[in-house]
Amino acid sequence: MPNPPRLRAAALTATALLLACVLTGCGDDSEDEDLTAQKLSWKDCPAPSAAEGGGNPPSPLPDGDPWQCATMKAPLDWDEPKGDTIGLALIRAGTSGPAGERIGSLIFNFGGPGGSGVTTLPAFGADYARLRTRYDLVSFDPRGVGRSAPVECEDDQQLDIRFQQDATPDDATERTEYLDSTKEFNGACEKNSEKVLPHVRTTDAARDMDLMRQVLGDAKLHYFGISYGTELGGVYAHLFPKNVGRAVFDAVVDPTQNPEQGSLGQARGFQRALDNFAADCTSQVEDCPVGDTAQDVKDRIATLLRDLDRKPIPGIFPRQLTQTAATNGIAQALYSKDFWPYLTEGLEQAYNGDGRVLMALSDAMNGRNENGEYSNLVPANIAINCADDKPRYTVGYVERKLPEFRAASPVFGDFLAWGMVSCTDWAVPGAGDHPDVSAPGSAPILVVGNTGDPATPYEGTRKMVDALGEGVGVELTYRGQGHGAYDSGNRCVQDAVNGYLLDGKVPPARTVCS
Repeated sequence: MPNPPRLRAAALTATALLLACVLTGCGDDSEDEDLTAQKLSWKDCPAPSAAEGGGNPPSPLPDGDPWQCATMKAPLDWDEPKGDTIGLALIRAGTSGPAGERIGSLIFNFGGPGGSGVTTLPAFGADYARLRTRYDLVSFDPRGVGRSAPVECEDDQQLDIRFQQDATPDDATERTEYLDSTKEFNGACEKNSEKVLPHVRTTDAARDMDLMRQVLGDAKLHYFGISYGTELGGVYAHLFPKNVGRAVFDAVVDPTQNPEQGSLGQARGFQRALDNFAADCTSQVEDCPVGDTAQDVKDRIATLLRDLDRKPIPGIFPRQLTQTAATNGIAQALYSKDFWPYLTEGLEQAYNGDGRVLMALSDAMNGRNENGEYSNLVPANIAINCADDKPRYTVGYVERKLPEFRAASPVFGDFLAWGMVSCTDWAVPGAGDHPDVSAPGSAPILVVGNTGDPATPYEGTRKMVDALGEGVGVELTYRGQGHGAYDSGNRCVQDAVNGYLLDGKVPPARTVCS
């Protein structure tokens, strides 16, 4: 499941022009151009593009300072660095502290893959105010995402149909419909984004970040990676260990897992988060409106999903809440404990025949706004994963694995197992079974895991520390709920992260915050 970030018709033209330039190689290319010497032209940020999700330009920071945006040129193909270029969208907030105390730029990647950093950083900018006292806060749309040569596949109407289809087929007819839909989607991606698809691997994005470091004028890359951003950061550290400055990985991807193992781990992670939600709801002083006991909550959810498989209920008009949409919406609500009240409300409404809240949560997961327009979150997510991941799973293989996935999660098992066929008909071969993040010689990297994380289960934290290598990864545990730790507001976590990024103080290995 993609980690959710946040199309207006007016922005479609700009996106189409940018994509056309990518596909035809119409960038400002020069055989002799040194891209490391380029000067960025920082200006007031425009409204987000269609692929970034649309909306209004970012509001000024709390102190009144504006967000600034620029475009950095990078090679389309890093194996041909003097060839065609693409534009990568960047955003920054200049440091708020004295110039003499400025460390450099702190580059953020918020995950996905497929999330727009240009829209996400301003949305959470206030959370990083302390870090801004010594850094320019910088984020970007990775290649294939948002305004950076976006992957384009199906249009809004086609995506509405796709997301209404049953993604957990129970018989031969449903399997055929699901596989045909997947094949059509992948074919549309190849038709509309053929030239960029081979060049959206995580290794490409890591090379972009090292170019970004140089263009921003930093001797070292200071980095804050969240979710998939931890994988990107690990790949960067592997490729450029001597260029790593102060880096934090939060909500850690297990770099040792192949796609099947990652999906199975997510099944366990989301089930664990659902268990925690059910226990929390039924432990309140007031009655839990969606069950009498934790097991009753989960049993009622399972019954709801079975009923929706047979007969959907009204959702956001004119769409209906299907079993797939409800499962997707429940998963979205488990990304943060702050969303648990919405899950309670959504379930309570669904039991009474109203699917609007669960559908709104599902729409957020899929990058659909209230106007029925989609960002390119899902296309970019699939394109990057399929370019990275070598395995191609067959229907027969998935069917053999279903019992194991169902044992891991009665609610999410089928959903995540069938998702493994997403890359089966993909136009580009995958790079490998899992990323290489070994980084001997790198500066220390603070690796933060959350014991209740549904999307990047806690077990991956130690795996990342071990894979980075001796003397590199420093493990920090947060005993909490939700996806990620720093944005939970936990003072212990924030003090440890701030202490490292701002003052270079590495906390003791295996520190535990609760």
